[in-house]
Amino acid sequence: MLSEVIRVDVQVKGIVQGVGFRPFVYRLAHQHDLKGWVTNDSSGIRLEAEGRRTDIDAFLVSLRASAPPLSHIEELTWELQSPNGYTEFRIKESVGAASHEVHLSPDICVCEDCLAELKDPGNRRFRYPYINCTNCGPRFTITVQVPYDRKYTTIRDFELCEDCAKEYHDPANRRFHAQPVSCPVCGPSVYLLDASGKRVDSADPVAYAAECLKSGAILAVKGLGGYHLACDATREATVRELRVRKRRDGKPFAVMADTLETVLRICNVTEKERELLTSPQRPIVLLPLKSEARKLLPADFLSPDNGMLGVMLPYTPLQHLLFLDGLELMVMTSGNRSGEPIVYRDEEAVPTLQGIADYYLVGDLPIHIRTDDTVTSVFREREYIIRRSRGYVPYPVDLTAVVQSAERQPHKSRNPPILALGGELKNTFCLVKDRKAFVSHHIGDLDNLETLDSLMDGAEHFGRIFSAEAGVLAYDMHPGYRSSQYASVQKNIVKIPVQHHHAHIASCMAENGISGPVIGVAFDGTGLGEDGHIWGGEFFAGDYGGFERMARFGYVPLPGGDAAVKEPWRMALSYVMNDDATELPADWLNNIEPYKRDIVKRQILQRINTPLTSSVGRLFDAVASLTGVCHYAEYEGQAAIRLERAADQEVSRIYPYEVKDLKGILEIGTAPLIRELVREMRSGMSISGISGAFHRTLAAIVGDVCRRIRSERGLNEVALSGGVFQNRLLLAFTVDELERSGFRVWLHSKVPANDGGLSLGQAAIALGKYLTWEGMRESCV
Repeated sequence: MLSEVIRVDVQVKGIVQGVGFRPFVYRLAHQHDLKGWVTNDSSGIRLEAEGRRTDIDAFLVSLRASAPPLSHIEELTWELQSPNGYTEFRIKESVGAASHEVHLSPDICVCEDCLAELKDPGNRRFRYPYINCTNCGPRFTITVQVPYDRKYTTIRDFELCEDCAKEYHDPANRRFHAQPVSCPVCGPSVYLLDASGKRVDSADPVAYAAECLKSGAILAVKGLGGYHLACDATREATVRELRVRKRRDGKPFAVMADTLETVLRICNVTEKERELLTSPQRPIVLLPLKSEARKLLPADFLSPDNGMLGVMLPYTPLQHLLFLDGLELMVMTSGNRSGEPIVYRDEEAVPTLQGIADYYLVGDLPIHIRTDDTVTSVFREREYIIRRSRGYVPYPVDLTAVVQSAERQPHKSRNPPILALGGELKNTFCLVKDRKAFVSHHIGDLDNLETLDSLMDGAEHFGRIFSAEAGVLAYDMHPGYRSSQYASVQKNIVKIPVQHHHAHIASCMAENGISGPVIGVAFDGTGLGEDGHIWGGEFFAGDYGGFERMARFGYVPLPGGDAAVKEPWRMALSYVMNDDATELPADWLNNIEPYKRDIVKRQILQRINTPLTSSVGRLFDAVASLTGVCHYAEYEGQAAIRLERAADQEVSRIYPYEVKDLKGILEIGTAPLIRELVREMRSGMSISGISGAFHRTLAAIVGDVCRRIRSERGLNEVALSGGVFQNRLLLAFTVDELERSGFRVWLHSKVPANDGGLSLGQAAIALGKYLTWEGMRESCV
C-alpha cells in the first residue's frame, strides 16, 4: 500500500504569493519524484501532486515545515484523488477567481544574495537600483490586482529581455517566476533632476546624488511606497535647513544608517530591537541614543524632545547604493509638506516638493499605492508598534475571537465585508472579509482633502485586491470627523457608529485574540463620549458587543477646545481653577502673558467654548505646563514626551487623589494631586521628582480602579489602549502595578495603541454587532 500511486489536490492559504512559493513547491516535488502542477489562484496556492504514498506523505510534511522564510501558511488542506497519469511537474499560469482570498505579501527588503550581485562589478546587475528576486523586492506597493502576476503589477510595461526571461523560466534559478525581475537592459532606470525639474546629465545618477548629499544638499529620493526627503544626518546646518524648508515643527526626524554596526555605535540596542532592525520588514525602530552619540550627531535637531532616535537600515537597492560612497547616516523623512500625504507619483514630486528639495532622484517603476515607513519599538522584549505601514501591510489580523464572542453565528451570506474608516488623526482604515481584518497602511491626519482622498483611494484599492464590496460601514461617532462625514452621506449600506474608546479597547482585544469580557483602560487625548463630553480617561467592562463605563477621570473645562491641545498652559489654568485651594507657581505666572490668562479665565468662568473633558492626555498637558516643561506644543503629544523624558524613574511616592461613586460610575478626582504637585513646585522640588511621582500616581490609580472593578464584576483581564500608553514609563509602571495585583494584562503589538489602531477596533465591534443584532439590516439607509 505504501508504494501505491496516489494524487492529492492541495490548497494553501496565507502569504504564499510573491514569496517564491511556487518555485519552492516545484523543487520540492522533484526532490520527492512527484508529478503534477502548481499555480497561483485567488485563494492562494493550488497544486496537484501524484506519486507513491510515502513520497506524498513526506512532501506534505515538508510543504509546511520547509516553506520559504517570507511565506506564512495560515491554512493547508488536501484531498485524496485517484491518479491522473501526470508525466512531469510544472508551474501553470495563474488562475483568477471571484473569491480573492489570497493574502498579498508586504514589501520586502533587498536580500543578501541580491546585495552581493549589486556590489559585484562582474555581475550584469552591478549597481542596478531595481535588483530583486523571489526572496525580496516590492510587492504590495506595485500590485494593481490579484493574483500576484507580472501582468497585474506596475512593472508590466517592461518586457523581459532574453537573459531575464531565461532566469524567470529556469526552476533552478532564484528568479524563477519572480514577478518584478528586470535588469539594466529591460527594466526601469533611475535619473536625477535638479531643483527646477530639469534632468541632470550624469553617467551614474546615484553616485552623483550621493556626492550631492555629502556636500550638504537635500534630496527627494523615491522609495518603495513614496518619496523621502534625505540629507546627511551628521551635518547640523543641513538638518536645520530641512526642518525650516519643510516647515517641520519639533517632531523628530527618522535616520537611516548604512549598517547595523553604525547603529550600535550611536544607540543602545537590545536583541529584540536588533531583530526588528534587520528583519525583512526593515521598520524604523525607536532606540535610546548613547550619550557619546550627541558628539557625532546634531541630536537636538534630529530628535529635540527625547533621548530616543528613530533608526532604520536600508531596504531598497537604491538606498544601499547611496551609502556605498562614504555616507553613514542620512535623515530619511516622509517626502511631503507637513500635514499632507507622502508624494508617490513622479509627476507630483517636483511641484509638491519645490522649495524643499535641491535634487530629485527618480525611478521609472510606478508606485501603485503610497505607503509610509513603519515605526515600531520594543517593550519588554515584545514589539510595541507606533505606526503600521510598509513591510507589515496588508498582513491580516484574525477575528475568530470576535466571532466566538458573538451570541450566535448566522449563515456566512449574512456577514458581508466590513469597511471601518478609522478616526481623524493617524488614520488607517480596515477591511474585514471572512473573519480576516486587513488594516491599511498609515494614511495620516485627515485635516485636508488630499489625505481624505488618500483614504478613499486606499479603501477602493483594498476592495479591488480582496474582491470585497463593503456591506457594512463602521466609523467614529464624532460627527465632525471627515471620515464620519463621508460615512454619513453613503447610501444603501449598513452604518455603525462606534464610540472612540470602545474601539481602542476592541482593537487591543482583537489583535490578541481575546473573546472577552475584559476591563478596558483607554487613556488618550480626545474622543467624543456618549454623554457629549470629551472622553480620554476611561475604564470599561465589556466586550465587542458592548461596554459599560465603570470609571472616569473627573471632568474639567477644555478652554478653547482644540486650542488647548496646542497651548498646554490653558489646561494648567483649567485644573488649577478647578480647585480653589491651589495657587499657580510664580514661574508659571511669569511665563504666560497676563492678558491671555485673563481671557482664558473668563472663558472658564463663563463656560464659553469650554467643553468638558476627562482626558488623561490633557492632564499630562496641564502637568507639563505647571512644571515649566512645555507651555506651547508644536505637535500632538509633545508636552507628554517632554514630561516623560524629565521623569526620575526611581521615585516611588504617589500624589493624593480621590475616588468617589457618582451615580454608579467611579469618578477619579485630581484636585488633591494638582494641589500637592503645585505645592512641591513652589517649594523648589525637582521637576524630575515631580514628573516621576506623577507617572507613579497614574499607574497607582489604574491599579486601584481596576481592583475595584474586579471586586464588582469578577474580571481579571485588563486591556490597555490609547495614545497615552505610548508613554513607555507610564506603561511600565502600570503593567507592574496591575501584575502585582494578579491581573493578566493585554497590550498592543500588531497595531498601534494610538488612533492608528482604531479602525481594527471599529471593524471588530461592527462584526460583533452584525453577528448578534437581529435588526441590523434595518439600519441600512
